[in-house]
Amino acid sequence: MTEPPANPLSIRLSLRHERLWWHIDDEDHSPERWDVSADVWELDSCPAQVRHVGDISLVVADLHRDRNLLDSVALGEWALEFIAETVLDASDGRLHPELDSELSEGPPRMVIVRDVTLSPVWRGHGLAAPLVAGALRTLARTARLAACRVSPLEFRATTPDRVSAELVSVRMAAMLERIGFRRWRDVHVVDLRDSALLEARMHILDHWWPSGRGHVP
Repeated sequence: MTEPPANPLSIRLSLRHERLWWHIDDEDHSPERWDVSADVWELDSCPAQVRHVGDISLVVADLHRDRNLLDSVALGEWALEFIAETVLDASDGRLHPELDSELSEGPPRMVIVRDVTLSPVWRGHGLAAPLVAGALRTLARTARLAACRVSPLEFRATTPDRVSAELVSVRMAAMLERIGFRRWRDVHVVDLRDSALLEARMHILDHWWPSGRGHVP
C-alpha cells in the first residue's frame, strides 16, 4: 500500500454552518446543515493540490419539534421517515423504547450523516472511519445519536452500475460498523458517546505518532 500524501495527524476538520442572516426564528435553527472539510493544515508538509482530504455532510435534527415539508430538503425522505418511526412524542423528543434503552442520555437531537467523500489520493489509507468518528464526536455535546441509511440506491448516481453501487454500499456499512454504528430498522445508528468513536483514531495514532513519520507539533 502506498503512503498517504502527508501525515494523517496533520489533518484538520473544519465545521461550517451557514444560513441566511434573517433566519433567526426558532424554527429556522432546525434542521441544521453542517459541512465538514478535512484538510492538511501544515502547508509545508503537503503539496497544495492534495491538501484537501475530503468532505462530510451532516444535518442535525431537533427531535422535539414537529417536522414539516421543508425539512425533507435538508434531511432527506428516509430521515424524515426514520424520525417519524423513532420519535414517539415530539413534545419531548422521546424515542422508541427499544432504541432509547441502548443510548446514553443526551440532548434530544439526531445527527444525520448524508455524505462522506474522500479525495482520490487519500483513499485506501483507512481514514474515512476516523474522520467521520471525529466529526461526530465534535457534535456529541449537542446531540444524542447519529443515523445513516446505507443503500445501493444512495450510490447509483455516483457509480457506473448496480453492482458497483452494491459494493460501495457494503463498504460504507462496514466502515460505519467499525466505529460503533449498528443496524436498527434498516438504518445504521450510533450513540454519540460510544467509546468506539474514540477508538476509531487509535490505529492512525499508533502508526504515525510514535514513529516520527512526518512532523506533528
